[in-house]
Amino acid sequence: MQISNLFLQAAAPGAGGLGGPVFLMVGMFVVMYFFMIRPQNKRAKEQKKFQESLNAGEDTIVTTAGIHARISRVNEDGTLQLEISRGVFMTIDRSAVSMEMTSALRKKSETVAAK
Repeated sequence: MQISNLFLQAAAPGAGGLGGPVFLMVGMFVVMYFFMIRPQNKRAKEQKKFQESLNAGEDTIVTTAGIHARISRVNEDGTLQLEISRGVFMTIDRSAVSMEMTSALRKKSETVAAK
């Protein structure tokens, strides 16, 4: 009789329900959403907006491969014609333009021009 009472007493606190683990899982998902998923979606939207705003003749860009060039023409099929050097042209897709490296190039050129 004593042994069965001990088992009942030991099992009683754990029989409270599943509220704790469910709350913990929901909390982990919320934290993961705000620290990982949301910033990644925001960066992707900014990258797409940047790629759509590229103009011919005035923008100097850096591709994801590290090629520095000036946009000479925006083609209708979503590609860009780049002038790498005088008379040297290359056609790339818009998605190959790196927003981070292009903005770093612009900051660097602004710093040099300010000196």
